[in-house]
Amino acid sequence: MLLASLAILIGLPVLIWSAERFIHGAAFVANHYGISPLFIGMFIIGFGTSAPEIIVSVFAALQGNGGLALGNAFGSNITNITLVVGITALLSPIVVKSDIVKKELPILLAVTFFVVWILFDLELSHDDAFSLLGIFILLISWSIWQTIKTPNDELGNNTAGKDIGTPSQLKSHLIWLVLGLTVLIVSSRVLVWGAVEVAQYFQVSDVIIGLTIIGIGTSLPELIASIIAVRKNEHELAIGNIVGSNLFNTLAVVGIAGIIQPVELSPAFFYRDILLMLGVTVALLIFCLGIRKPGKVSRIEGAALVICFIGYNTFLISSQF
Repeated sequence: MLLASLAILIGLPVLIWSAERFIHGAAFVANHYGISPLFIGMFIIGFGTSAPEIIVSVFAALQGNGGLALGNAFGSNITNITLVVGITALLSPIVVKSDIVKKELPILLAVTFFVVWILFDLELSHDDAFSLLGIFILLISWSIWQTIKTPNDELGNNTAGKDIGTPSQLKSHLIWLVLGLTVLIVSSRVLVWGAVEVAQYFQVSDVIIGLTIIGIGTSLPELIASIIAVRKNEHELAIGNIVGSNLFNTLAVVGIAGIIQPVELSPAFFYRDILLMLGVTVALLIFCLGIRKPGKVSRIEGAALVICFIGYNTFLISSQF
């Protein structure tokens, strides 16, 4: 039990550090070879901040803990919107101007509706997983096309030359890229092992562990990235980071986990957690697009999201005891 607890306490910060190193290395290399700043922001950084979820879910599925894999992905999505966007908006209201983000937010909602529909039978099958990965490939292709079509988008301008590491030789960033990915894999495996051991000791389901400890822990890179972005007055990057991360989690993380091992869902997981993810995604779309005002997540709306996060996690924990 002590060893498992240490694995969680050590695994989480190492996971975050390695993800940050991976992001800087990947972004610098991409920028070096002339890849669009917008593509770096939405794809490289979006993937980088979702890398912990991907690696954790892969190892969880390989070890036969499908509930942990899905709980991690969907718990991270809920945390990204309620906690990350909420805290970021409390620090500074998030104004949304980017046409790209306004296009991708409805896509995120459509993808969320789709995953709700395919999981309505309480099973993530191989066919479901392949359909999610197929949509993911189409989405990446669309993002590349949009990058070429709209090179001067607000998000692309904000991202240019930012969050790509300090100027140095390409060789050193390639080393950080490989080292970051290696440590990311190792720390993720340690974290999954520790979480499963603690869950079994306290007789808590792996889904709850995924939704709480692992979901929150693997969302820390998004929280750090969004706070840094808003402090630099780069609101587009803050929202783009969350949209990109949630799309990755829903399509790639869940898809890969489902291909490794089909997952049976409990009714409580679907009607409580997955539907909550859908609800907060709808709220984010309404806040960012705006109805009678410019698209903005205000401090009041941010506070409401944080309260939702606190209430949800309090309910999850209390329901286990």
